[in-house]
Amino acid sequence: MPHPLARIIEQLKREPSRTGSIVITVFGDAIVPRGGSVWLGTLLEFFATLDIEAGVVRTAMSRLASDGWLERNKVGRNSFYRLVRKGRLTFDIATTHIYDLPPSDWTGRFELLLIGSGEDREASREALKNAGFGSPLPGVWVAPSGAPIPEEAASALRLEVSAEDDSGRRLLRESWPLDRTADAYQKFMKTFEPLRGWLGRRERLSDADAFTARILLIHYYRRVVLRDPLLPTALLPADWPGRAARKLCGEIYRGLLPMSEQWLDRHGTNEKGPLPAPHAELLRRFGDQ
Repeated sequence: MPHPLARIIEQLKREPSRTGSIVITVFGDAIVPRGGSVWLGTLLEFFATLDIEAGVVRTAMSRLASDGWLERNKVGRNSFYRLVRKGRLTFDIATTHIYDLPPSDWTGRFELLLIGSGEDREASREALKNAGFGSPLPGVWVAPSGAPIPEEAASALRLEVSAEDDSGRRLLRESWPLDRTADAYQKFMKTFEPLRGWLGRRERLSDADAFTARILLIHYYRRVVLRDPLLPTALLPADWPGRAARKLCGEIYRGLLPMSEQWLDRHGTNEKGPLPAPHAELLRRFGDQ
């Protein structure tokens, strides 16, 4: 196994278990573009490369199904899974955030959501964070105007505010922990820069290693970028590391994509047999690089 990838896997092992989160990354990044359904055996083969035991994976799959993220289709003794509505809605919002260039046509205004009851606040909290919203006060959420609003917050009271004056900029500072996000981007780049160097030297990489590296790349990048509101350049520090992190991620991703898709060609299975070819949208990811 290539040294940079081995170090990334060792880092993953030192963290609290995130098997369920990695499952969602696999589906969103690799399985949805190829029909959406996959055999459990394909997933178990992938997780074996991370030294994650089959029992741990099965438990994570059961929890995701119970929580409304996945549905299982049993054919004989084989189990196949796909994202259900909750998972697809979350994935659809995340797709633009992760793979597309941030919009440049900012209006200077922000979307303000007011959520009243404690029960509604709790139900929408994680979805709003993952959609890039920040929260300056309990029950108050803010994002650049035009940001997609998760279904969990559809009943919120919506207002628009200007960020052109000092009070608007104060709202930004109190809504997002930009220092922590910048540190997370720096850590991401430190972790994956050796992999870019490895690919740049055209070192040998197996299809299995390419697929593993691709999933871990998006797994780690997703954890940072989904908490980044992707603010307009005018409102960010001049040395904001999010731009460099996105460039790094895109270069590695596009370098890994052909080989990782070959692994899916050989090992990916659904109810009808081998996974279908990926849709064209896959090839446009990070296309501005």
